[in-house]
Amino acid sequence: MTTIGIIGAGAAAAAATHVLDSAVPDAQVTVLEKSGGLCGRAATRRNDERDLVYDYGANYLKSDDARVVDLVTEVLDDEGMVEVTEPVHTFEESGEVSSGRDADEHKWSYRMGLTQIAKRLFGGTDATIHRRTRVETIRREERDDRDSAWTLVDTDGDSWGPFDVLLVNPPAPQSAELLSDAEWDSPVRESLRAAAADVPYRAVWTAVLHYPFALDRPYYGLVNTDKEHEVGWISREECKAGHVPDGESLLVVQAGGEWSAERYDVDPADNVAELAGHAAEIVGDDRLLDPDWTDHQGWRYAIPEGEIDRDPADGEDPVDAAAREGLYVLGDWVAGEGRLHAALANGLDVGERVAREV
Repeated sequence: MTTIGIIGAGAAAAAATHVLDSAVPDAQVTVLEKSGGLCGRAATRRNDERDLVYDYGANYLKSDDARVVDLVTEVLDDEGMVEVTEPVHTFEESGEVSSGRDADEHKWSYRMGLTQIAKRLFGGTDATIHRRTRVETIRREERDDRDSAWTLVDTDGDSWGPFDVLLVNPPAPQSAELLSDAEWDSPVRESLRAAAADVPYRAVWTAVLHYPFALDRPYYGLVNTDKEHEVGWISREECKAGHVPDGESLLVVQAGGEWSAERYDVDPADNVAELAGHAAEIVGDDRLLDPDWTDHQGWRYAIPEGEIDRDPADGEDPVDAAAREGLYVLGDWVAGEGRLHAALANGLDVGERVAREV
C-alpha cells in the first residue's frame, strides 16, 4: 500500500487526489486542511436566511484547459452547474466602463457554488480529509524498510503518517514557511523554500454587498485592466442561477492589490463602506452606497503574480529535485497563473506524475 499525505485541500489537491484514486488504487490518501472548507480561494458561502449563495473568492471556472473542461463536464456529475452568459466589461483608473473583454470562454459555477468542484472531486475518492488541522512541521525520517518517509505534526502536537509521498498545496509564502521549519536534512529543502518565497503575491480584500432591488446592467463583471483603481473586480452574483432571489442584487467587490495590502487590517466596516462607494461610482448607481446586508473576507496571499523559478542559475529545478525525494508542490503558483482552471490543471499533472513515480 502506498501512503500519500497532502497539506491543503485546494483545487489542485482535489484534482491530484482524483487522479491518484484511480491511477494508484492501493493508495491511502490523507488530506490535512487548516480551514473548515475545501477548494482554497475558490470559496463559497451561504446565507440561508436570505437564500443567498455567493462565490466571494474565485468567481467562476474558465474553459481554458481541455482536460479541465472534460473533467467538469464529462467526468464529474454536472448536475447543478450554471453558466454565466453575460459578458465581462472593463474599467480603468478613471472608473469609466467600456465593453470589449473577450467573452467567448465559458464561465461556470454551480447552484451550490464553486466549492462543489473540490467537494465532488474529493467525494468520488476514498481519501480521508481532516479539516481545521493546521500542519506546523514537516519531518523526513529514515525507515528500516524503505529509504525514508514523511511525517506531519499539527499545531495540537498530533503526528500524521508516515507517508511515502507528500503533496504540498498551500500558497507559495505559506509553503515556504513550512519548508523553512521543516526537519528535512537535504539541500533541496532550502532551494525549494527560496524559490517558493520568491513567488510574488497579490493580497485581495473582498466586500459582498446585498441590495433589495435588481440592477439592470448588460454585464456580469467589471475588471480593472490598468490595475490603477482601488477596485480590481466587481461581479453580480444574480447572474448565476440559484444564487440570488429574483428582484435582488448581490455584488462581489474585490479591491486591488495595493489597496488590499494597505487596508488589510483596517476596521472591516470602514473597508466595506469604502468599497461600496467605489462600486456605486463605477456602476453608476448611488443606491449601491447603502447595502442592506454585507459580508467580507481578506486573503493575504490571494493571487500569484508570477511562477516559481524552475531554472535557477545556481542549480537544478527545485520542483523536480524535491519530487525525486518524494515531496511535490502543486497549485496555481506552480502553474504560474492565478486562476482556478490553472490550479486544477496543475493538480491533474501532479497526480499523473506521482502515479508514474510511486
